[in-house]
Amino acid sequence: MVDMRMFRDEVSGWAGGGSGGPAGDLAVRLGVRTAVLLEGPSDLAAVETLAERRGRDLAAEGVCVVQMGGAMSVARYAGLLGPTGLGLRLAGLCDAGEQGFFERGLTRARAPHRGIFVCVADLEDELIRALGTPRVEEVVETEGDLRAWQTFVRQPAQHGRSRQQQLRRFLGTKKGRKIRYGRLLVEALDLDEVPAPLDDLLASL
Repeated sequence: MVDMRMFRDEVSGWAGGGSGGPAGDLAVRLGVRTAVLLEGPSDLAAVETLAERRGRDLAAEGVCVVQMGGAMSVARYAGLLGPTGLGLRLAGLCDAGEQGFFERGLTRARAPHRGIFVCVADLEDELIRALGTPRVEEVVETEGDLRAWQTFVRQPAQHGRSRQQQLRRFLGTKKGRKIRYGRLLVEALDLDEVPAPLDDLLASL
């Protein structure tokens, strides 16, 4: 069965130096019209979870969500997928600190910048602020990570940091944790409190 995951895999291989022929063929077969460029898998998990909660089937709508493995790859992906490549409309979500990479990459690819939405620090920070630290800690406890969290905040390096800063750092301390919590924190949100960058991105697709 041909699905959007196959297209995404072909795009990753293409970006890594492979042939673009299979990706181009799949784009036509699947009716892909938009590529959403994201820095990493935790962002992808958050975007796909919000889409599901809002009753959206992005694949059926011709939208492919792509995680690039870091903002420094945006020029490569934008060139392959945007106006100078497959001709897809580009959208994306980035951290404020990585906005320059996105702007330069889109400029090189001759793609509009209007579809890129910027988080103040990063998406985890946006989600923590939207939920509030007590609710995030409830999610941590529900997921069985309370002991690890309590051990983490006792570390000398965490002294003097705000609870929000500690939580943001905690999510990145174990492989796979950011991806898991990218989904869990979006699931915990009321749909009227979704952070603006994430909400606006989905609304633009």
